[in-house]
Amino acid sequence: MAETAAVRKMESPAQEAPTETWAHVLSLNCDLTVDLPLPGFKLADLLQLEKRTVIDSHWRAGEDVPLRVNGELIAWGEFEVASNQLAVRITELA
Repeated sequence: MAETAAVRKMESPAQEAPTETWAHVLSLNCDLTVDLPLPGFKLADLLQLEKRTVIDSHWRAGEDVPLRVNGELIAWGEFEVASNQLAVRITELA
């Protein structure tokens, strides 16, 4: 099942449009993942997940999480709420 994600820039300075060099690859699909380590999380825990389950991640609020595209680390970001949705703001490029 293919899923699409809305990507929007928030509070970013004006940037140049993509150059002709990148035009042929801009429409390629990629998988963006946000890694959130869950120490001690077991397969049994995964099988018990239900809608609205809360998982204790031991991840401190404000601590950056790694962002990966197709498995490659590209940046670090922080979670925030934007328009009643959970979002990730990029804080540092890898």
